[in-house]
Amino acid sequence: MNAVDPSKAVNIEDLRRLARRRLPNVVFDYLDCGSDGQFTLRENRRAFDDIMFRPRQAVSVGACDLRTKVLGREISFPAMLAPVGYLRLMHPGGSVAAARAAGAFGTGAALSTISGHTLENFRAATTGPAWYQLYLIGGREAGEGAIERARRAGFDALIITVDTAVSGMRERDPRNGMKQLLGSSTLAKIPFLGQFFAHPGWVFSLLRDGGVPKLANVTLPGQGPMPLMDIGAALADTVVTWNDLQWIRKAWSGPIVVKGVLSAEDAKRAVDEGAAAIVVSNHGARQLDYVPASLQVLPEIVKAVRGQVEVIMDSGIRRGTDIVKALCLGAEAVLIGRAYAYGLAAGGQAGVTRALTILRDDVERTLRLLGCKSVADLDPTYIEAASRFPARSEGSAALTDRSALAV
Repeated sequence: MNAVDPSKAVNIEDLRRLARRRLPNVVFDYLDCGSDGQFTLRENRRAFDDIMFRPRQAVSVGACDLRTKVLGREISFPAMLAPVGYLRLMHPGGSVAAARAAGAFGTGAALSTISGHTLENFRAATTGPAWYQLYLIGGREAGEGAIERARRAGFDALIITVDTAVSGMRERDPRNGMKQLLGSSTLAKIPFLGQFFAHPGWVFSLLRDGGVPKLANVTLPGQGPMPLMDIGAALADTVVTWNDLQWIRKAWSGPIVVKGVLSAEDAKRAVDEGAAAIVVSNHGARQLDYVPASLQVLPEIVKAVRGQVEVIMDSGIRRGTDIVKALCLGAEAVLIGRAYAYGLAAGGQAGVTRALTILRDDVERTLRLLGCKSVADLDPTYIEAASRFPARSEGSAALTDRSALAV
């Protein structure tokens, strides 16, 4: 009825269209939309369009080396799966299917606190790097319990997201009935039922999976797993501050990744607080609107930390050329979110694998056309940026270290 075949997708936009065909509006728009007027959502894409390549022609590079290391673990190409909430609503396989695809592909994956699958099942699904994104939903006690579970399960790193003082206003959610879908009132759901009748395949898969799942990794003392919910109110009550990193470091001995950094000042603060890596991110344009594209502030942040921590970027990545541009501007790797979630929504694990394959092939093709044999060799001399990006200096041809960007 709404069967789709992700193997026929040529690019990520094809997977997006397949996801839209399979999902009811409330679920697709949760994944697809940005906050408020969606200015930053558009800027995330336009920023990539403002950068042109400067290829080395008549060069035979042979086999391209796409491998890189993130926090000491080698991955097959410089992209990992970002933490995305509510994945089990998009497909029963959810985050476990995504982790399995990432592991088979030789790359890493991150699990959101807002997941319907357990930490333990996620970690068991992959031999690749696995990171846990900790939200303090349920308070510090619940957070400490999740940290201990992540430690026992063998997670490689903990992500602390610092841009969620409240949930952004994603206007499509209230129009489509997201709060009603996650609530317990059957009567409140009635005005929104039409979209579900149009997608019986999704409804059947949800019911077969047991209905709307609980937050498997937020265990409330004496109550068990927290019901899946409209997350805005919960985030407002559990803001993560820089002071929280002090007790988190005591509870977690592994690397900490600070996600949501958009300024040199916050990047330096993350270093001071003991971060091993930072993610330059505007949360996929889902939080504060009218902030700059992540790519636009990436050079400023790379310059600010100058090799003290690893710098990763997310938000807006839809093509392998986007990944290459981010690396040229100083990122060690990127996180992809919607790009693989569209694939998951379209076809489960096979859809995630297709998304990764599309992006990996794009990266390799781009390197060959640039005349660059390895992602480690990418630097600012391979790009020409528009005026709103830091300009290349006259001597930039001599730059080979991505951490030494001329700004």
